[in-house]
Amino acid sequence: MRRTGRKKARTCPLGRLGISYLLVALTAALGWLYSSLPDHILLEPGQTLALPRFSYIQPLGSGGARNVVSTRTVGSYQATLSIGGIFPVKRVQAVVTPRQSVTVCGTPFGVKMFSEGALIVGFTDLTDDAGAPVNPAKAAGLRLGDRVICIGDTPTEGNDAVKAALAAAAGQPVRVVYVRDGEQREARLTPCWDAAAGEWRAGMWVRDSSAGVGTLTFIDEEKGVFAGLGHSISDGDTGQSIALRSGEIVPCEIVGCAVGTAGSPGELKGKFIGSHAVGTIAINGENGVYGQTRTSFSGTRMEVAFAQEVTAGPAQILTTILGQTPQLYDVEIEKVSDAEEIRNMVIHVTDPDLLGQTGGIVQGMSGSPILQNGRLAGAVTHVLVNDPTRGYAIFAETMLAQAESLEEEPAPARF
Repeated sequence: MRRTGRKKARTCPLGRLGISYLLVALTAALGWLYSSLPDHILLEPGQTLALPRFSYIQPLGSGGARNVVSTRTVGSYQATLSIGGIFPVKRVQAVVTPRQSVTVCGTPFGVKMFSEGALIVGFTDLTDDAGAPVNPAKAAGLRLGDRVICIGDTPTEGNDAVKAALAAAAGQPVRVVYVRDGEQREARLTPCWDAAAGEWRAGMWVRDSSAGVGTLTFIDEEKGVFAGLGHSISDGDTGQSIALRSGEIVPCEIVGCAVGTAGSPGELKGKFIGSHAVGTIAINGENGVYGQTRTSFSGTRMEVAFAQEVTAGPAQILTTILGQTPQLYDVEIEKVSDAEEIRNMVIHVTDPDLLGQTGGIVQGMSGSPILQNGRLAGAVTHVLVNDPTRGYAIFAETMLAQAESLEEEPAPARF
């Protein structure tokens, strides 16, 4: 009897430890599930609230006006998602709204943008009167990626304005207003005379504009807006997103392609066709480039898939790798996530024709529409540098919401 009692005394702590581990694992699993589920769900009138990627998740219970499984009333509701309709996990917003359709493009377009302020993209040391190396910009505390918006009383909206402001200072300390990490700051800078160039300089290289090639995702003809890229336009030297002052899109054709390999992303080579703008850029955001159209665009009218309807499995991308005519290519959606704002999918190019011509996803394909089950599911955004056959994509639902926000904003002046 004593031995039995001693044995029980030894096993009880192990049992409690096992229960503790089980509770920790369960808590971690529920935490993962909570973060993986969406915060809001779009439904069209009469559509059942269901998450194809989480077949075991259902609305809690079947009664009550606030936990509906299906509704024909347009509006916003609160619903509690649960495991098997019994164990509550997360409360979400269910928005019942008519399903939108857009003109899906997949055509290349050229981008011309002018930044708000002068972006510092490099530094060059100068020589003072004593022959010693100096750099006024660095001495003032300026860094690569800072955006200079004013020098003295001169707004620096372009490179010429920077040059004029330094000349006006004529070697005297001058106030510099700049933006770093979204925060406006000030510094004092003393220009240095460059005898070789015959001008006052600060020892910094700045850029006030950018141009490139991307892919147009869709046009909403009824609202007169376009969406493309799926990510922001960034400066090639600093990686900083360009703060938009003004911009436009122009017709473009693809004339060649540098094939992508592991560790070296490929690139579509494009050529602008004429100087006539076909659209005005209003937003250069983390989820794409958006603006107002100035003309009609060719494409196919297609419904937009809601985010929860996008699943892992076969899909297609519509992209242009030569000329101006897009083609469909097979891909596999390997992973879908609601946890991130823009990296919602991992896609894998499986089409042998596309792999043979580009190596997979290359720069310039950003914005290429992804089609699944006859609907616009999303758009390509980035290539995986170490595996060009794979890349990230964003939900079309996210891009459409951003495009629709343009209705609430005044149109920028055209130039």
